[in-house]
Amino acid sequence: MNRRKFLKYSGMLSLAFVSPVKAAMAKKKQPNVILFMTDDQGWGDVGFNGNKDIVTPNLDSLCKKGARLYHFFSGCPVCSPTRATVMTGRHYFRYGIWTANDGRLPREEYTLPQGLKDKGYATGHFGKWHLGSPHPDYTGKGGGGEVKKLARPEWFGYDKHFVTHHAVKTWDPFGPDGAKIDTTDNPYWEDGKRVSEKLTGDDTKIIMDRVIPFIEKAAKADQPFFTVIWTHAPHTPLEAGPEYRAMYEKRGLDSKKINYYGSITAMDDQVGRLNKKLGELGLWDNTMFWYCSDNGPAKHIRDGGYGSTDGMRGRKASLFNGGVCVPGFVVWPGNVKAGVTIKTPLSTLDYLPTIFDVVGIEMPDDRPIDGENVIDVITGKVIDRAKAVPFRFRQGLAPGLSLLKGKYRYYTNFDNEPEGDMLYDFFNDRSEAKNLIEEQPQVAKEMRKEALEFIASCENSYAGNDYPEGHGYEPLGKFHEIKNTLWAPGEKRAKVKKEKTIKNKKGKKDE
Repeated sequence: MNRRKFLKYSGMLSLAFVSPVKAAMAKKKQPNVILFMTDDQGWGDVGFNGNKDIVTPNLDSLCKKGARLYHFFSGCPVCSPTRATVMTGRHYFRYGIWTANDGRLPREEYTLPQGLKDKGYATGHFGKWHLGSPHPDYTGKGGGGEVKKLARPEWFGYDKHFVTHHAVKTWDPFGPDGAKIDTTDNPYWEDGKRVSEKLTGDDTKIIMDRVIPFIEKAAKADQPFFTVIWTHAPHTPLEAGPEYRAMYEKRGLDSKKINYYGSITAMDDQVGRLNKKLGELGLWDNTMFWYCSDNGPAKHIRDGGYGSTDGMRGRKASLFNGGVCVPGFVVWPGNVKAGVTIKTPLSTLDYLPTIFDVVGIEMPDDRPIDGENVIDVITGKVIDRAKAVPFRFRQGLAPGLSLLKGKYRYYTNFDNEPEGDMLYDFFNDRSEAKNLIEEQPQVAKEMRKEALEFIASCENSYAGNDYPEGHGYEPLGKFHEIKNTLWAPGEKRAKVKKEKTIKNKKGKKDE
């Protein structure tokens, strides 16, 4: 029995209980939901987090209408895995999206758009996809036409989609006349067809040109909608349009920085356009809007690495705060108080369980969900989260796994002896400068135990044991072990080696 038949005949999607939020929702329409995510944008790359150099008036204004999420975390320090956490509420090591362009989202995952579609929502995905090959004819990186790497958007509950597999240039992505669309191995696909028109100018505008008609259609039909908007900005290849270049050239900045700043401001203008349209359609009073980035800023200037972590340690591809603590806010008029800052740690893993609770959706089975329903946090009823937030990354230069729980962040490579483990007071040491491992050995011991249990659970999931009997899932290769070093981007290797030395299974020092 395939997943769709299982869901149809199992009868397991029911309202098992009614939370206060659900009770309130029963008295009015189901909320529209928008998930807006940028690419490689640092925590400090927006005005609402204190940046005075990058112009983001629309984001700043919108943030004031809701809650700024001071400690918001992407699921991973790179692209594809974070996007998988948004879709599933589950850690990406459960189904093998190990890093960018590696793995694919299995059809057996029950996703956020599928759950909302089953509740009568119009569902749309616009922008970057990066969760496997979006089409059998896709030939770019991470794909190449292999059936086992296919993960078509329509398989996961989307009525409408307009996507590329990975990043495209932020201005004239296929040339000034769009002619390169005929030869590129990474085109836009719209509802399963290769796109050839209306592909010039700012790339975020190209995306928004498809988003707005989707929203207008749902509004006209009086149908609740769910839309994912995943921009390519400010990921490389970066180019700012003439208007945005002129804005920053006056400041005497170098060309690469102009392109980085300009692509963010161009994206911000499209947020303003979306905000205006929602107002014109009278939709804001019943819309939940989330904003974040998929990971921290790029490491190298050649990759557009002008982003700011606001002093946090690490950048993209690092599990330290700078690689995963990203700009974020949530707006939901009448439910989320305007103008507040929430410092409770939240994650892209939390989207699915939170939105499912609001709409009244249950998972089809008891598969592990790593995110938490944080509706009481964003509505101001509580200030603490109950579940730990797990982070794991098999490549890169930070430790291989981190666990955030309470006020602590714990890091480990799971050596036989935990001599290389680290523990930081998350709230009082965002730069992660003081290792508390010797001062709080019991805390570290308990978090290490929980981390080991998490890994065992992921390995069980990866084997397919979470899915219903008769599923067609097969894992792509072996479950990945952790093989990392303690050296982090931007740090001197010798300094870190002196502070801590770890050994791999063969007893050799990791360099």
